[in-house]
Amino acid sequence: MPNEDPVVWLAPLVGAMLALPCLWRAYVVGWRERLVANLPTCRTTGVFIGMVELEGTAETDRPFVSYLAEEPCVLYTWSVQESWSRTVTETYTDSKGRTQTRTRTESGWTTVASGGDDAPFFLVDDEGEILVRPEGAKIESETVFSEYCGRGSDLYYAKGPRGSVANSDHRRHFVEHAIPLGADIYVIGRAREREDVVAAEIAADPEADLFLISTRSQKAVRRSHGIAYWAWTVFGGVLATAGWVVADMSRRLPPEQRWPYWVLAAACVGLFLSALWMLLSYNALIDLSQRVEAAWRQVDIQLQRRATLIPSLVAVVRAMKDHEHDVQEALAAMRAQLAATPPGESGPDHHAIASTVQVLAERYPTLTADVNFRALQEQLVDTEQRIALARGYSNEIATHFNTRLETVPERWVAALAGLKRRELIRAEAFEREAVRVEVGSEEAGWDSHRRHGGQPNRLVNNATDALFQSYASRAHNHRFCCSCKLRFDTRPR
Repeated sequence: MPNEDPVVWLAPLVGAMLALPCLWRAYVVGWRERLVANLPTCRTTGVFIGMVELEGTAETDRPFVSYLAEEPCVLYTWSVQESWSRTVTETYTDSKGRTQTRTRTESGWTTVASGGDDAPFFLVDDEGEILVRPEGAKIESETVFSEYCGRGSDLYYAKGPRGSVANSDHRRHFVEHAIPLGADIYVIGRAREREDVVAAEIAADPEADLFLISTRSQKAVRRSHGIAYWAWTVFGGVLATAGWVVADMSRRLPPEQRWPYWVLAAACVGLFLSALWMLLSYNALIDLSQRVEAAWRQVDIQLQRRATLIPSLVAVVRAMKDHEHDVQEALAAMRAQLAATPPGESGPDHHAIASTVQVLAERYPTLTADVNFRALQEQLVDTEQRIALARGYSNEIATHFNTRLETVPERWVAALAGLKRRELIRAEAFEREAVRVEVGSEEAGWDSHRRHGGQPNRLVNNATDALFQSYASRAHNHRFCCSCKLRFDTRPR
C-alpha cells in the first residue's frame, strides 16, 4: 500500500538482520559441541595425527611458581586492578530550553599490572604421556588466587605497582588463574609429529576447528557448549519474532485479525530453526562418518604392512623345518592371514600371528640365529601393536557413530542421508602391552602355549631404536604416530 507505515516491512527486516549473527554464532557453538561429542577420548598411547581428545593430568619437570599464589603450575596468568571513582558536573538543556547543571558519579576498575608465563607441558594418563604446546590455545584454568585489599594490606604494594591511577579509591583486586601441577585437564586439538623425538604433540593449527585446554571435564565442556548453542538460538529466534510483532502492532488491527500474522511469524521462525538444526546434525553425522573411515584406514595401513611381512616369514620358516607338524600349523596360520577380509565382508577375520611366530622361535633356536627372521619378527611385533592401537580407536569411534544413528531425533536425519551402521573390527589377539621375557625351558614354554590355547608364556622382542626410527618414518608417510616409544622389557619377571 502506498500509505502503509514503513515499520510494517522495516521491523521484520531489522529483526532478521539482528537474528542472523546470533544464529550463526549458535551454529558455530553447536558445531563445536558436536565435535566434542564426536571425538572419542583416547589414551596417550593411541594418539593419531589429526584432531584428538584426551584427559589426564598436567605434568612437567620444570614447573613455574605462580606470582600471587606461589603454587607450582604448568602455566599461569595474573592481574592487578585498581578501583577509581569521580564526580562529574555537566550542563544540559531541559525541555523548556533552560540550561541546567547536574552531577553524576562515575566509577570502574583499571588494570595496573599483569603478567604470566607458560611453556610446553605433558598430559599424562595411566598409559603414557604426550607433549602439549599451549601457545594459541583457549585456556580454561582455575582461579588460584583472588583477593581485594586496601593500602593497609602488605599485598597492596608487595605485589602491585607503587603508583596509583587518577581518582583512585586505593582499593585493588589481585587475581590469578593457573593450571596447577598435577591438575586434571581436558585437551582437544590437532596432534602432529614432534621434531625432536619420535612422538606426537598437540599444538595450535590454523585448520583446527578447536584447540582447548581446560581444567573442566569433557562432559562439562560439552554441556557448556550445548547451553550456549540453545541460548544463542533462542535469542536469535526472539529477535526475529520481535520484528514481526512490532510490524503487526503498527498495523493497529483488531485482535481477531492479528492471529494470522502471529502464526505466520511463528511458522517462519520455527522452520528456519528446524533447518538450522538439520544442517548442523547432518554435517556432524557426515563428519563422524568420515572419521570412522579415516580410523579404518589407519588399521588397514598397518594390516597391509603386515601382509608384506608374511610371505617373507613363510619363506624363512619353510626353509628351516618344513617337515615338522608344528611348523606346518604355523605356516597355515600365517597364510590364512593373507586372505583375511575387512569388517562386514565374508571371509576369515584378522588375527594376530606374532605369538605364533614367537613360539616357533622358542621351539627352534636355530630360527633366532637367522638375522632375517629376527628382523621380520621385530617388525611383526611392532606392526601388530600398532594394529591394536588403531583397532581400539576405530572400534570406539565406530561404536559412537552407530549409537548416534540409533538416537532420536538424529536417526531421522541419518535415514534421510542414507547413512548405515558400521561393522566393528573383530581382529583378535592383537596386544598393546609391552612384551616381557619369562625364564623357563623350551618344553615348559611349549606346554604352556598348548594349555593357553596357542598363546605363548614367553615373548621375546629385541627391537632397537634404529629400527623404531625406520618405523616412525613410515608412520609419518601414513599419517599415523604413537605418542611414545614402545618399551621392551627383557628382565625376568
